[in-house]
Amino acid sequence: MPADEEKTAAAAEQVDGRRREFLQHLATDRGASAYTQRNYRQALADFCAWHRVERSHPPDWSQLQRDDFRAYLRHLGRRHLGRAAIQLRFSALRTFYRFLVRRGMVAASPVRNLALPKPGRRLPKFLTVEQMNALLLAPLQPLQAPPEKRSAGRPIEPAVCFRDVAILETIYSCGLRVSELCGLVAADLDWREELVRVRGKGRKERLVPIGQTALKAIRQYWDRRPSAPAGQSPVFLAESRLPRSLAPRTLQQRLKRHLAAAGLDPKLTPHKLRHSYATHLLDAGADLRSVQELLGHAHLVTTQVYTHLSTERLKKAYAAAHPRA
Repeated sequence: MPADEEKTAAAAEQVDGRRREFLQHLATDRGASAYTQRNYRQALADFCAWHRVERSHPPDWSQLQRDDFRAYLRHLGRRHLGRAAIQLRFSALRTFYRFLVRRGMVAASPVRNLALPKPGRRLPKFLTVEQMNALLLAPLQPLQAPPEKRSAGRPIEPAVCFRDVAILETIYSCGLRVSELCGLVAADLDWREELVRVRGKGRKERLVPIGQTALKAIRQYWDRRPSAPAGQSPVFLAESRLPRSLAPRTLQQRLKRHLAAAGLDPKLTPHKLRHSYATHLLDAGADLRSVQELLGHAHLVTTQVYTHLSTERLKKAYAAAHPRA
């Protein structure tokens, strides 16, 4: 093999090796979610593909300069990527370089403090209390319909309907992320104290209150399972007969069905239920710091977006009702 080809092959192996180490670090040391691992893997692969096209060889992470990343940023702009997509790619690159610096693989990060397009402030969507109540009733509609009006095909499983009620009640009662809900096991529920142990981002644990309505919904679901779970058994199963925990994708698909049944937008994601939880708490007078702890946010600024929701609603109410507005 010619010397130039050997050098290129060695550089490519170095790139892949360091990326593999980083992704392994995300999964094991940081406990990053499957979504974060996937997004960061794709972001790094995108940068490497761009570098191979533009520079004709894989990137040497220790030799890259700030101007290289400025060129990449301009490339992303020409692709008309949104601000959020650009922020995600550079978040992956920044985290990757912090890992390389800590491991002594590079001296400094060339992407640190690199100016990026500022993301526009988008207020999260949420359901009103009335809409939320309609959604919570939707999973039981198939059981309440007369036999002649039930759709043909697979028979309705009461356990699945009651499971979906318990899922929605738990998300709304505790403000859980999808990954947090799907990871719940029986031992995480403290029935006497009405608390749930939640494993959030970065394997951080927190205790969250759970309401009696949600606990009752879980008990009604468990009563329809072949046996009540205990210990490390999943709280929510994929199917009534399989001891496998519910997958996030399945939850998203089921939610779409229930949103449509409740006359709501089926494109709303499970995370919007978390937004609804936070907004309703603040509207009812909860303080921001408490809501931050309940949501498991590392920084208060992340929680403050929900105060903007309440403020916007107050402004609209004022504009509609005040004679001198």
